[in-house]
Amino acid sequence: MRNRIMRAARLLLCTAAAHVPVSASVAGWDIGKASSNFGLVALGDAELSGRSISVIRMGNVELTSGRIVAADPLAQPDRPALARTVAPGEYPVTLYQAFGRIAAASMRFAEGKPDHWELAVLPGQDPATLKDGEIFGYPVDAGLGCYMDADTFGLIGEREGQAQAQKPDSDVNYYDDVLVSDLEANKGIYALHRPVAGRKGNVAVFWSGWGDGFYPVFWGLAKDGHALVLLTDFSVVESADGRKEPKLQ
Repeated sequence: MRNRIMRAARLLLCTAAAHVPVSASVAGWDIGKASSNFGLVALGDAELSGRSISVIRMGNVELTSGRIVAADPLAQPDRPALARTVAPGEYPVTLYQAFGRIAAASMRFAEGKPDHWELAVLPGQDPATLKDGEIFGYPVDAGLGCYMDADTFGLIGEREGQAQAQKPDSDVNYYDDVLVSDLEANKGIYALHRPVAGRKGNVAVFWSGWGDGFYPVFWGLAKDGHALVLLTDFSVVESADGRKEPKLQ
């Protein structure tokens, strides 16, 4: 219980930081304190298993514009895309599961071990404005996170309209009327959801750690600065990068 209370307190602080960043004159912000799980993306299956972490390979997300949205797909599907973009294409999503929850989710753009990491931000956000212990990230209110292209939001709206047309006398709930069947095919844990059949643009949807909260996203970059991987850390484990044995938050 104490761990849950402390975690809630940290998330409350992070939420405040996201909306009211402090002066850039504060001492430098340390990304290493924002996550100790960057090493997940460089570990093989056997190494992960030795840390009691299992891998779920979801399949590829279709990025039609290369503008990535990381968000709760039910609470904030219209969230702005991340400031950094990638080339349009299809990129694999991997989930890291521990303690019966999704501990992290990555999207891989190129092979290789990241040389360095940076906090993924929206346009206008600057990590230099953060105090020690604060983060930018996205809020979760429906217990789910996702990766999708910004253009896919329009398809979600189109699918919602189709569902509403089938139930003209009732309110449509996207989870109950559309998404739940895809999730149930994978025990409710994740789904590679295509809003409109036959249209390019899908959504990788997955459990968000212990549920609702506020979660950071990070870019793993090559030495020359190009993106290798995107990682969402759901605060289920810590020190999975090998500094010490992973443990429950």
